Parts: sequence; C-alpha cells; structure tokens
Amino acid sequence: MAEFTKILRGNEKDLTKRTILKRGILSLQHFVAMFGATILVPLLTGFDPLVTLFAAGCGTLIFHFVTGLKVPVFLGSSFAFIAPIMAVKEQYGDLSYASGAIMIAGLVYLLFSLIVKLMGYDILKKLFPTTVTGTMIIIIGLSLAPTAMNMSSSNWVISISTLITVVIFSTFFKGFLSMIPVLMGVLIGYLISVITGNVDFTAVTTSSWVSIPSFSLPKFSLDAISVTVPLVLATFMEHIGDITTNGAVVGKNFFKDPGLHKTLLGDGIATAFAGFVGAPANTTYSENTGVLAITKNYDPSIIRGAAFLAIIFSFLSKFGAILSTIPEAVIGGIGLMLFGMISSTGIRTIVNDNVDFSNSKNICIVSIMLTTGLSGIAIKLGNVEFKGVALAAIVGIILNLIIPDLNKKAKKDKI
Repeated sequence: MAEFTKILRGNEKDLTKRTILKRGILSLQHFVAMFGATILVPLLTGFDPLVTLFAAGCGTLIFHFVTGLKVPVFLGSSFAFIAPIMAVKEQYGDLSYASGAIMIAGLVYLLFSLIVKLMGYDILKKLFPTTVTGTMIIIIGLSLAPTAMNMSSSNWVISISTLITVVIFSTFFKGFLSMIPVLMGVLIGYLISVITGNVDFTAVTTSSWVSIPSFSLPKFSLDAISVTVPLVLATFMEHIGDITTNGAVVGKNFFKDPGLHKTLLGDGIATAFAGFVGAPANTTYSENTGVLAITKNYDPSIIRGAAFLAIIFSFLSKFGAILSTIPEAVIGGIGLMLFGMISSTGIRTIVNDNVDFSNSKNICIVSIMLTTGLSGIAIKLGNVEFKGVALAAIVGIILNLIIPDLNKKAKKDKI
C-alpha cells in the first residue's frame, strides 16, 4: 500500500484534493499527448486498440518500477514494427504470430541491456552504427507508403482533409496543439466522415459500456521472428535518442542514474509483456517528453497517472467500439504523412550524427541496404525467409563489419 501511495504521490508529502485535481489534469494531458500515436498503430495493423492501451499503461508502469521510479517516460506503440506486423499478418492471417515475434524482440532488449551493463554502450554503437540504423528507419517508412495510398483510395476527400488537418496543426499552431496533430487529424477526419455519412455506428450502439479487453496469447514462428526481431536495432537507437532527449529536458543524466542498462531492461520487459497480451511493441515516447518541456513539471508520478488512465480506458468497450468505426480513409490520410515522417526521422538521424557521405564505405552500406530493403527480393535459409527491412539490416551489419574504412585510414596516414 505504501508503494502504491508513492506511485501516486511522487514528490508530494500530502495528497490534498487540490493536488489530486492538479495531478489528474497533468496526467490527462500526457494521456492525450500519447493517445493519437498509440491508437494509430493498432488501427493500422489490426491489433485491438483497447488491449494496446492496456499494454501501454502496464508497460509504462513496468518501465518505471525497473528504473526506480526516476525517469519521466511514457511507453506507447512503436511505429517501427508496423511493416513486419503487416507482413506477418499477410503471411499467416493471424496476428498472434506477430505478437510472438514482438515478445521475442522484447527479450532481445534484455540481451542489449546485459551487454551495456557488462561492456558499455560503445561496443553496440560500433556494431550498429547510425549508417545502418538510420537507413533501416528510412526503409521502414518507405515500405509502408503503398499501404497509406491503398487505404486513402477508399475515399480521397476524407483522406486529403485528414492530411491537411495534420499539416495545419503541425505548422501553424504553437504549444500543446502543435504536439497532437495526429490526434486532431483523426478527430477532424472522423467528423467529416460522420457528416458525409461514412460512419456506421451499429457497433457502438450494440456494445456494452465496460468489458475485459480481448487479450490473446502469442504464437511463435521462425519466419515471423526473423522479419520482426531485426527491427530492435532501429528501436534500440530510438531508445538512446529518447532517453538522451528526456534527460536533457529534465536536466538529469539517466544514462548514469538509473543507468542505460535499466532503461533498456524496462523497455524490453514492457515490449515482451505487450506481445504476451496481444498488443504492438512498446517504445519510449518523445511526445510526452515534449509535454514535459512545455509544462516544466518533471515529476515521474504524473506519467504514471497517465498510465493508470490508459489502463482504465482499456476496459471501456464503448470507447473501443467508437475507435473501430474510424473509416479506413482517415487512417490512410494519417499514413500519408506519418510514414513519410518515419523515413524523415531516419534521414534526420543520419544527418544529426554527421555521417560522412564522401566516405565510400558509408555510401556502399546505405545504397545496398536501400535496394535490398525496397526491391522485394527475399533470401531463404531453410524454412526462414529474410526480406524487406530484416534483410536490409542483416546486409548492413555484414557490410559494416567487412568493408574497410579506407577514408579513415587515409586520414591517419596523412597525419
């Protein structure tokens, strides 16, 4: 009971009604900030949105316990895994195999955590440089572009209206509204869909108000695992970036306390839990870090309050029924922007790390990864097939290890 009080209280000694109200509002704001992106992943892939909310809330609490209740981070659905999830869904027609692969991916994080604990971060940086991880992110976004176009084609008026809303809120608004363009795009797109008669409310009227989320146990396949697990390389670097940014905003070095190995461990266990209950993989959310910067309130207990809200909403089946009525064209319109933004994140990652493209090694790695990842070619090893971003990741890692850095050697010789 004392531990539960600590979760809610944070740094406050007494929980007065005024304090509880203030904390509730701040937690609700964090819930809204993560909601659009977290819900979009299951809407795109077919996972249950309410199970996704439950996994995000529980995953966030798991992360906070593992990191000693010190890091103000929210864990929501990861966009990096959309492509392999949809590939596995197409192959098996059963998302349980994607859940199993996500669970294994989460366990791989535990391996990374152990390596960081024993050998430090530098060894992983050498094995998985920005040249490889940044290119993987670019491939993820570009490989999803056809999906956005297909979904948008069901109603281009709604799709383009949704897209324009996202652009307007991203560029013309300041402060908190500029941080939730995806949520506003969904709301406006949905409103237009209702006005134009493109929403069927039958599921809403027949649904009960409260029910247990539709949890599902994972199934395991080597094919599904081989397609999904390589994405951990990209999300690992994403994790590093998010924890760095979060620490910069808060003014603390979370790499030292509680330690990068603990944040990786928390993220990994949360992702494995998500796969176990039938939800998309979790990842640290920069959206909530942005809210921290705006509000200047860095108390981790506020984030945990948002996690409890996510868990509570996951049991409101009427809410889930409303989400299920969102037209495909609305999601497609979001995808037209979102999938391009994913690729742009990969480009930004490469630029921010000052990757030298006058270096022939870097050019070879990026070029060959792009062609192998986007050409549709596949390589089979026994019953396991590698293609898309999984194949590109393997190719990138091998090329990074075997191609000598002659440019670097030439600079040393000059010295």
